[in-house]
Amino acid sequence: MVHMRFNLNQKIKSNFQGYSDFIELYHAIKASSDKEIEINFSGTNWFEANLSAVLGGIIELLTVEGKKVTIKDVFNANVKDILQRNSFLTDFGGNQIDQRKESIITYKKFYPNADIDFIQYIKDELLTRPDFPRHSRKLEKKINENIFELYENARTHGQCRQIHTCGQYYPSRKRLDITIVDMGRTIKKNVNEYLDKTCTGSETIVWAIQYGNTTKTGNISGGLGLSIIMEFIQRNKGKIQIVSSDGFWEYRKGMMETKLFSHLFPGTIVTIEFNLEDKNSYQLKEEISLDDIF
Repeated sequence: MVHMRFNLNQKIKSNFQGYSDFIELYHAIKASSDKEIEINFSGTNWFEANLSAVLGGIIELLTVEGKKVTIKDVFNANVKDILQRNSFLTDFGGNQIDQRKESIITYKKFYPNADIDFIQYIKDELLTRPDFPRHSRKLEKKINENIFELYENARTHGQCRQIHTCGQYYPSRKRLDITIVDMGRTIKKNVNEYLDKTCTGSETIVWAIQYGNTTKTGNISGGLGLSIIMEFIQRNKGKIQIVSSDGFWEYRKGMMETKLFSHLFPGTIVTIEFNLEDKNSYQLKEEISLDDIF
């Protein structure tokens, strides 16, 4: 049986165009009458490995929607090497390469009740890396709690089946990226229902990142959980991106930018990029002088 084949673009990056390419891929496959789908990497010579989480999330949803998705084993050698080393290809018949490199952060899927496993993953794969900016144990705990809040948000708001996450260290740029994806209810849907409004995806993301704003009810507190990370990224000169529904939001180089996609992403993506050239040492304000922060 001949599968319907969908080709990935030559370069897939963590930017507005890269996310847009994934959204278009999802909608093209969803609209296809074919049940057996082949995603072809043969023309792709650059794929930012942290985006394995996005592709994994899309494939999960397409599978739930009745598609059988395979990946054709024709790759640029460097792309294939990365996706074998980070374990993404093991779900598609690829061999796991045991030899690890310092640049690899493993692709993982977590069920909504895997709290301890997720926390340990963030600690092991991210915060305890020797090249991560120096920070106190209390700050490490707070950053971990903030990232865990993204997981918690996916569980309570997104009502998703799984949370997909992957990262990558980019030695030439001295940057460390981590991407967390859920294919559940979008921020736009949750916020608009809570506020009884019809805001765009970008407008609802802006609302959701404001400290104190939340659509949670009862005794459960918290929003997107980015307050500590936002301040850390501002000082670290890193980057945060959020994609949900038709909304794109990015903080980078002291500037916030919002855009709208032409089609909807059926879930939420959060990508956090840490600057590893940062030689500063960070602490919480409460740990030092009241005149300082971190």
